[in-house]
Amino acid sequence: MNKTGLIDALKEETGLAKKDCEAVLNAFFNVVEKELVKGEKVQIVGFGTFEVKERAERMGKNPATKQDMVIPASKSPAFKAGKALKDAVNK
Repeated sequence: MNKTGLIDALKEETGLAKKDCEAVLNAFFNVVEKELVKGEKVQIVGFGTFEVKERAERMGKNPATKQDMVIPASKSPAFKAGKALKDAVNK
């Protein structure tokens, strides 16, 4: 399912107008993004947690030249599913 499909599913589930569902979904994405940029977690009990994972600097190889190279430290958004979501998927 892509974003358009999700908007359509929200419309069916809630009975709201499509543009209202799109506005709510976009607002949700924006709030999650802003919190992650600030280094905060977004925890939705029963669903899961959005958080930022930090990766340390490490050594790697350039696949084209086979030379060693330093891969710089970075941050990456991550999602950890909650117990209720895991249980629902495993039924």
